Amino acid sequence: MIHVFCNKRGSGKTKDLITLANEKARSPKGDLVYINDDNRQLLELDRKIRFITTSDYKLENYEGFYGFVCGILSENYDIETVFVDGLSNMVNGDIENASHLFFDLEKLAHNNNIEFYINVNHEKDELPDFIKKYVA
Repeated sequence: MIHVFCNKRGSGKTKDLITLANEKARSPKGDLVYINDDNRQLLELDRKIRFITTSDYKLENYEGFYGFVCGILSENYDIETVFVDGLSNMVNGDIENASHLFFDLEKLAHNNNIEFYINVNHEKDELPDFIKKYVA
C-alpha cells in the first residue's frame, strides 16, 4: 500500500515521517528502509532502520527512482516498509509525470506486501488525481 503525506515545504512532513518510522521500528515484522536526498535525518532515526541517501546516486527521473527502489528490494526480501522523504528533492520532473511511478510502486507494494510512505512538497488540492487516492 502507498501512503502519501503532502503539504508545502517546511510544514513538518519530515518530522512526522521520522516519528512514524521510529514507531514502526519498535515492533517491526520485517526490515524498514528510509530513503532521503541527504543525511541530515540519519541521527534522528532508530538504528534498526536502514538509512539510504540518494545524493550518492545519480537519480534523474522517476524511472530511475523506481529502478533504485527495485534494487533495494531485490537485495533484501524482508523489507516491510519503505519511507521516501521528499520525492521531488530526489528526482527532476513534474509531479504530474509521476503516474507511472505510482502505478509501478502500487504493483510492487501489492505483490511484495510492502508499505510505502512518501512525502511530496505539494498541497493536496495541487496533486494530480492519481496521487490523491494515496493521501494519508
